[in-house]
Amino acid sequence: MTDSTPPSDTPDAKAPNGNGVQTTGAPGPGFRILAQYVRDLSFENPKAPDSLRVEGKPAIDLGVEMNAQGRADGLFEVDLKLSIKATTDSMPVFHVELLYGGLFALQGVSEADIEPLLLTECPRYLFPFAREIIARATADGGFYPPFMMDPIDFAAIYAARKEEVARGAPVGQA
Repeated sequence: MTDSTPPSDTPDAKAPNGNGVQTTGAPGPGFRILAQYVRDLSFENPKAPDSLRVEGKPAIDLGVEMNAQGRADGLFEVDLKLSIKATTDSMPVFHVELLYGGLFALQGVSEADIEPLLLTECPRYLFPFAREIIARATADGGFYPPFMMDPIDFAAIYAARKEEVARGAPVGQA
């Protein structure tokens, strides 16, 4: 979903380049990112400098949480919480937690589509920035190469949580 105008069915001679794109009328549904911010960041390297000389790959425990809430001014806050713990058999390597947020304005989105939009598409836009912050934190903590998170399928996480709620199971961390 973007802030774009849908194409017209017939060519419009008044379009700037005659490509048939409609340039007037109400825009379709979409959202705008008004702000992005770090709400909380924590990095721990408790066994440094020994943890910097670990042989092989440590075990990674990744936690992902998404939350959204409306505001009185009609905007929406979306939080993406990422928690990464790296350990070996003998010691913790690092632990980083990031709570990264965004302020979004929705336009023309139906009531039924607000929750999926806020919990799938909005985190998808926030993720690359959060990923970079985590990579820098691990690099600044002395780890080379820095920890680079794989892309996350927020739609699958959202669908799994909806299924858990439908079954009446307690909703846990994905």
